[in-house]
Amino acid sequence: MRKLCLLAALVCPWASAQVLQVEGHSLMRLPNTTSTLTLERLDVADYGTLLVPSNVTELSIDQLHLGREARIAIVPAQQVLELKVAQAELAEGSQITSRGAPGTYTKAARPGRDLNLRFKALNAPLLSVDARGGTGAPGYLGLDGANGQAPGCTWGSAGRGADGSNGSDGQPGAAGAQVRLELPRAYPAEQIKVTVDGGAGGAAGHGGKPGAGGKAKGCVVYTADGGKSGRPGADGQPGPAGAAGTVTVQRF
Repeated sequence: MRKLCLLAALVCPWASAQVLQVEGHSLMRLPNTTSTLTLERLDVADYGTLLVPSNVTELSIDQLHLGREARIAIVPAQQVLELKVAQAELAEGSQITSRGAPGTYTKAARPGRDLNLRFKALNAPLLSVDARGGTGAPGYLGLDGANGQAPGCTWGSAGRGADGSNGSDGQPGAAGAQVRLELPRAYPAEQIKVTVDGGAGGAAGHGGKPGAGGKAKGCVVYTADGGKSGRPGADGQPGPAGAAGTVTVQRF
């Protein structure tokens, strides 16, 4: 009930600032009714996840606490997300993710979402941001060849098996995101880990299996030899990896 009340308050247009708590080992989604949200405090307990919808373009938080292995997961979108935090306490294993979505047979892979992250005060053993591109869609499998026909006892010879068709190439991986960090000058550079690799290319489609030749047949008048099997289809090529993104760090 408390979760529902908090989310209802966030949806209201007159609710300019709220306190939001995500329980451990649970997932909560921010409302998608507005592009700009302001929170007085956000507390994501151990192994909890807060999901930021694609339409949110600005999220301001006065006090942020991420527990052990907690996540802020950002849905892919073309618009840059501005995340502004006044004071942040990040526990070991916590992470901000804006990874792109993997490709499918009907949709191309999506790039990591571009981020502008500003922390006025930051206390964390590691600031971890994962903004890799999505993996490319796999190639289509080749069709199997049809089997050859068996011979008759008074006519013809066994049919040859048909060749399998070739598998198609995997699709390209998507690009990594453009990430801009604004951090206090005192925060150690060695405690910043931002991953913006391009997504891996899609796996190659395997070639189709060869069709079997018609089986040999012994008859009273003569013996019909079996037909030859077809050839297997060739495998496609793996798709190329996506382009890497960029990371910019500004101190103040």
